[in-house]
Amino acid sequence: MIGYIARRVLVAVPTILVIITVAFFMMRAAPGGPFDLERPMPAEIRERVMTAYGLNRPVHEQYLSYIGDLARGDLGPSLRFRDKTVADIIAEGFPVSATVGGLSILLALMLGTLLGSIAALRQNRPSDYGVMGLAMVGITIPPFVMGPILAMVFGLGLGLLPTGGLDPRFGMTPERLVLPVITLALPQIAIISRLMRASMIEVIRSNYIRTARAKGLSESAVIFRHALRAAILPLVSYLGPASAALVTGSIVIERVFQLPGIGRNFVDAALARDYTVVMGVVILYAGLIILLNLIADLLYAALNPKVKYD
Repeated sequence: MIGYIARRVLVAVPTILVIITVAFFMMRAAPGGPFDLERPMPAEIRERVMTAYGLNRPVHEQYLSYIGDLARGDLGPSLRFRDKTVADIIAEGFPVSATVGGLSILLALMLGTLLGSIAALRQNRPSDYGVMGLAMVGITIPPFVMGPILAMVFGLGLGLLPTGGLDPRFGMTPERLVLPVITLALPQIAIISRLMRASMIEVIRSNYIRTARAKGLSESAVIFRHALRAAILPLVSYLGPASAALVTGSIVIERVFQLPGIGRNFVDAALARDYTVVMGVVILYAGLIILLNLIADLLYAALNPKVKYD
């Protein structure tokens, strides 16, 4: 197991380097720059600013300098916020995105597993059709449509929940997280319930489940002790990249509910050509995907005794 983890870490290093390289040169190839303002700077001031940030050097020299700074753990300064570094911006935005994303994936996993299991155990019955119908609605309606609808109904219409933002005194209060978490979780609930239904149907038709029932085990024991553990395996593989996407932050959700998360900072930085912030978020996102996929593989091996990592 330790050897497997070491190999995955070794493979991750060149993978992240390739991602950094592609993102770096794509950002530089995009039209415009961080100092292309509506009111142009005087040429002399612009040249001084470009020199201070090293943006007047050839692109390959900027790349080598950036890689050298990364090797020392320095993500660089923000080109848009002069008094903040990239590390400061990520440190401010990531807890918000991680909280909303983490709660969303937990909610999606619990409800999706429950609904998918109910649909599988009552296959071709009204409850099965109802769950799959709701799942189809959850998949087809995107978050940028569902978010404003929920905000309009429960926030503006009924006045039950705040429509967004952080509490100026207490920050992320529970009532301000309800709508963003539900909006972000709904598509994942739909996907997980469909995956769980298909997996559970396959498992309950397997020979060892028939054997367990033939031995006289109760239906609850068959489902919870035998079927559920095997049926959840496909979800483990799916949850790796899904968790990374949710934890890193949803651009749409953070925009709709005015949350100062990492996704919102990423969009603002991309529009402003804040190269260093964009690169910092890309590195964070790539690292999370690799880490969470590794955790998912290890969990898969722990749940499935047939899988062994040497």
